[in-house]
Amino acid sequence: MSTPTTTARKRLTAAERREVIERAALDLFAERGYHGASMDEIARRSGVTPPVVYDHFASKVELHKRLLERTREELLEMWRVNLAGDDPAEVRIPRALEAWARYVEEHPYTARMYFFETTGEAEVAAIHREIQGEARAALGAILASEEGSENVPGSPDPQALEMAAEVLRSGLAGLAIWWQDHPDVPRERIVATAVNAVWIGLERARRGDTWPAN
Repeated sequence: MSTPTTTARKRLTAAERREVIERAALDLFAERGYHGASMDEIARRSGVTPPVVYDHFASKVELHKRLLERTREELLEMWRVNLAGDDPAEVRIPRALEAWARYVEEHPYTARMYFFETTGEAEVAAIHREIQGEARAALGAILASEEGSENVPGSPDPQALEMAAEVLRSGLAGLAIWWQDHPDVPRERIVATAVNAVWIGLERARRGDTWPAN
């Protein structure tokens, strides 16, 4: 005797459907890069038709931009959360770098698309530069909240802290890419390297042991 189905498939809200599409796109871009990922394949992996994807994103460029923005906000929130609190900096900064390494390990798409623009398309490159610039400014503001941060840039120039933020951002981005090419290296070693290369220099600068800008 047949039994009628009592549980119907849950209908997703627009926001939930958009989230499914974004996650499918993240995975596909991770596997194939920008040029190798098609909207048709993103639709298939999302369990929808291509017109539904286009209802949410007008083009692959728009979807790509959204994923860049999403990654930027996730990373900035990671920094904010892990650098916050009353713990001393020697606890908070290694904690934040551990969280960063875990994020990179769990999001292989990030290292290849967010840290470096490799599509060769002018429109996408311009979007990438814009979002990276916003991330740099935001990271500079986060660093500015650290005690002694005014010593890090070595200059009272308003752009100095942003330059220091770029040294941190680009250095960690390069380490993330290197790690992708050396996946056998455990996360603990990546964190130790980041702490030694980043934190020790920052700590000395915070104490006033700086090279003056002429």
